[in-house]
Amino acid sequence: MKVRSTAIPNVLIIEPKVFGDERGFFFESFNQRRWQEATGLHTTFVQHNHSASGKNVLRGLHYQIQQPQGKLVRVLAGEVFDVAVDLRQSSPTFGQWVGEYLSAANKKQFWIPEGFAHGFLVLSEQAEFLYLATDYYAPKHERAILWNDPDLNITWPLQGKACLSEKDRTACSFQDADLFE
Repeated sequence: MKVRSTAIPNVLIIEPKVFGDERGFFFESFNQRRWQEATGLHTTFVQHNHSASGKNVLRGLHYQIQQPQGKLVRVLAGEVFDVAVDLRQSSPTFGQWVGEYLSAANKKQFWIPEGFAHGFLVLSEQAEFLYLATDYYAPKHERAILWNDPDLNITWPLQGKACLSEKDRTACSFQDADLFE
C-alpha cells in the first residue's frame, strides 16, 4: 500500500496495491500489520458501516463530540467527493478542509482521524460507501455542521441541487459548532 499525506498532515490517502488481469482484480482493503507499518497508527476498527446513495446526495458534515470516530473510508461502487474538516482548536490546520475523489475505479481510501468532521457528495448515478470506524456510533454525541458553511468555504463539485437529510438541512454553522480542544 502507498500512503500519502494531504494538505492536512493527519488526513491520509491510502492507495492499495491492486493485482488485476483479464479475470478481474484483487487487493487487501485492510491489513492491520501493514496499516501500522505504513501509517504509524495503532488503530482498532470496532464498527463497519455500508451506505448506498444516489447522485447529488450529500452526507455530512458529521462528527461525534464525545466518542470521536476515526474513519477509514472507501467507495465500493460509483464515485464520491469526500471531505474532512479539522475541528481541533489546538491544531495549526483548525477550520481547514481537504477533499479527495474516491471511486470504485481508483480504489483509494481516505483516513479521517478523530477530531474531524466528515462528509461526501455522490458524483455518480449511485455509490456504495464503506466506513471503518474506531469507535461506536453514539447518537447523543453526534453533531453536524452545514455542508455549505461560508466560513469553511468547501468547494463541492456539485452539479445541480444537493439532496440532503433533515439533519443536514438543519445543521449548525461552523461558528456555532461544538469543537474539539
